[in-house]
Parts: sequence; structure tokens; C-alpha cells
Amino acid sequence: MIQKDKPTGRQIAAARTLAGLTQGELAAGANISVPTLKRMEASAGAAVGMANNLDAVTRALEAAGVIFQAEGEVIAGGPGVRLRAVEDHGRRPEDLNASNDG
Repeated sequence: MIQKDKPTGRQIAAARTLAGLTQGELAAGANISVPTLKRMEASAGAAVGMANNLDAVTRALEAAGVIFQAEGEVIAGGPGVRLRAVEDHGRRPEDLNASNDG
């Protein structure tokens, strides 16, 4: 994770949404309960929870292509998230299909 501090609850919720995951899917991927994830996402500032659970959530989101950004890291403003660029092996979007996916 690029960010040195714990992610905020809003970052976790935004990252989950960007990755297209439900709370249940992310909780399962991080091996935590849905109520634990809900508490993390509801945090106003830094996400609350046991360090190992926060690390597991962060790793699961990063594995799904999320990049956490610290406050002011890329542009002025608060902390954020974005998706990692997907490699298309030089193919144009209109040329992508099931036979050349991968």
C-alpha cells in the first residue's frame, strides 16, 4: 500500500465500490465478518478495527486493482483511491473479445 497511514472508512467504501465488490465479497476475501467491514466503512476518519483485519481488507482491495492514495499525494485534497491501469497488450477496446482476453 502506498499510503503510510491507515485508510479511512470512506476510502475503503469507495475502493470496494470501484472494484465492483459487495460487502459480502470483500469480507469473504479478507476473511472477516460483514459487520466488521461495515464498522470499518462507517468510520469518519481512519478506519477502526484490529490491525490485522485492516491489513487483510487493504490487501484484498489491492489484489482487486485498487491503489490507495494519501492526502495530497497526486493532487491537492484529501485521501483517495483509484484503480490500477489494466494492460490490454496493445489492443484497441473495439478489438478485445473472449478469444484474446487475458
